[in-house]
Amino acid sequence: MSDLLPPTIDPVAAARWHQAAPPLSPWLHEEIARRMEERLEWIVQAPKRWCHWEPVRGGLQAHGLLAARYPQASVQVHEGAPLRMAVAQEQLGKRWWQPARWLGGAVQFGLPAAGSVDMLWANMALHTAADPQQLINQWHQALAVDGYVMFSCLGPDTLRELHAVYAQLGWPVPGHAFTDMHDWGDMLVQAGFSEPVMDMEHITLTFATPQRLLQELRELGCNLHPARFAGLRGRRWRRALEQALQQRLASPAHDGQLALTFEIVYGHAYKPTPRLRVSESSAVSLEDMRSMLRGGRNPGLR
Repeated sequence: MSDLLPPTIDPVAAARWHQAAPPLSPWLHEEIARRMEERLEWIVQAPKRWCHWEPVRGGLQAHGLLAARYPQASVQVHEGAPLRMAVAQEQLGKRWWQPARWLGGAVQFGLPAAGSVDMLWANMALHTAADPQQLINQWHQALAVDGYVMFSCLGPDTLRELHAVYAQLGWPVPGHAFTDMHDWGDMLVQAGFSEPVMDMEHITLTFATPQRLLQELRELGCNLHPARFAGLRGRRWRRALEQALQQRLASPAHDGQLALTFEIVYGHAYKPTPRLRVSESSAVSLEDMRSMLRGGRNPGLR
């Protein structure tokens, strides 16, 4: 994607963060996953097999909610970094002595095979992808016909107060730009999805101290903007930052606590039956032909 449009992400920094991100589920990610899980009430047909895309960062507690909602469905767990894959296997794998191993769906680990899952769940991952279109294409490939993707990510209003502080002080931007939900919808269609449904909400988090605020931001991510400050910051700069946050983010509406806005984007879309492109000579794969012959409408929404 163009460097002039979101996401303004340094691909090298994004790859480094993807491998080194702490193997934990931030509170905000778990909360967003809980809200997204409630939206599954609108899905008519339960998946027989679903994929949890990078659950360690996306929400291990949320995995439990999904497993309870679809107890008979088998699960494919994908983690892109070895450290988090080890944590996922430890936390989500079923031991031979556990009753859960003999009840409900099986849990497997690794990339889902093409056309192998009915639902792909990806919570709070898309906004850190340097090439989000490629990632969406991966999701589309993994889904079976009439399968659907459920995802969430950060939107462009996220940390607007922090961006204002940095701009007022003449510092480089504190983070990369996030993509608007309408652009996500366009990318879903470009990847071959149909009936995209996009939604967003604003969440305000408050913090008692600048130190607690910065700790939370470090757990959520890092600055991936190509124009971020290139050197190391010193203690004097850190004190100046904490002082600026205390002075400029204190909110009278929140009893003087430091307030930050997070825009949360939710997305949902189906993988439709492939259409045959008409030409003088057309080639159709056996799997696509079977899908077209089966026909059938997607399960849709309630």
